[in-house]
Amino acid sequence: MHIHLLQHSADHDPARLTDWLSSMGHSYSVFHLYAGELTPRPAESDALIILDGPEAFLNEPPAWFKAENKLINRYLDGQKPLLGIGLGALWTAQALDAVVAPGTYPERGWHTVSLAPESPFDLPEQFEAFMWHRHVFSLPESALPLGGSPAAPLQGFSWDSGRVIGLLCHLEVTLASVTQLLDDSESSNTTTTPAAQRFIQDDSQILEDTARFHQLAPLLDRVMTQWLKAF
Repeated sequence: MHIHLLQHSADHDPARLTDWLSSMGHSYSVFHLYAGELTPRPAESDALIILDGPEAFLNEPPAWFKAENKLINRYLDGQKPLLGIGLGALWTAQALDAVVAPGTYPERGWHTVSLAPESPFDLPEQFEAFMWHRHVFSLPESALPLGGSPAAPLQGFSWDSGRVIGLLCHLEVTLASVTQLLDDSESSNTTTTPAAQRFIQDDSQILEDTARFHQLAPLLDRVMTQWLKAF
């Protein structure tokens, strides 16, 4: 398969995704929309991955979002696989008429996800994932939930028998990609109340156990294999 990946900022790169695609024999193209590259046409790929990006784009969409949103809807209306991660999942949920809004708590760092009883995802009943978000989404109509964390009851969804997947949590990150994200991000101490800081880890907490990044690899493999197995 040839897969297109849409990248929305230099800080949110595909990380382990491109390695996985190559290892499975798939080809891919990364479109750097933030750098002025044009949004691809639906007919030019077999599947689409919409990467994470700055949540500020939810309130002030960039000029290129109109074309990207049209592409998202074309994929939703078609028969090709679509995977949204982080901001990509929020935009996918939004296109499916789900509610997207700031959550009660921001999440930053490593947190435990518990599968929902009706979850269709081939994942352990509990697993640790990397979080980097403030906004959350409601479950789109006819979708099945992944499960949730203490701060975000819905960390992902599966729609149209698994053809479309949205992941708020991150299984694709690596030590290098998160280090870049931390280096280029503002301080996490932008909120002052203890409640607001409850699920925010500082840089040292995030990086203290690098084995966590390797433990994500088999989880990503299971999700990606399940996502593309029928195509």
